[in-house]
Amino acid sequence: MEDKRGHIVQMIDRKLMYVTDVKDVDSFNLNEILLETGQGMIQVKGNDIHVKRLNLEKGEADIEGKFDSVIYTVSRKNNESVLKRLFK
Repeated sequence: MEDKRGHIVQMIDRKLMYVTDVKDVDSFNLNEILLETGQGMIQVKGNDIHVKRLNLEKGEADIEGKFDSVIYTVSRKNNESVLKRLFK
């Protein structure tokens, strides 16, 4: 179910993050989480990062840790097509 409010990223004290319109968690470890959202991929970097709550039906994720950066990136699917075009 898609959030009617659109895509939201809310951060509190660089320690707690709430994200909506989450489609999938692509990868995660203690230093980085990569989320697929309706607005593209979000890369969260920091220390001791973990997903506190994930509800893909509602498209919501709560993430805890010490955040150093939050970056929107090109999706991996788009990266693959760019690489394929480069090597043709």
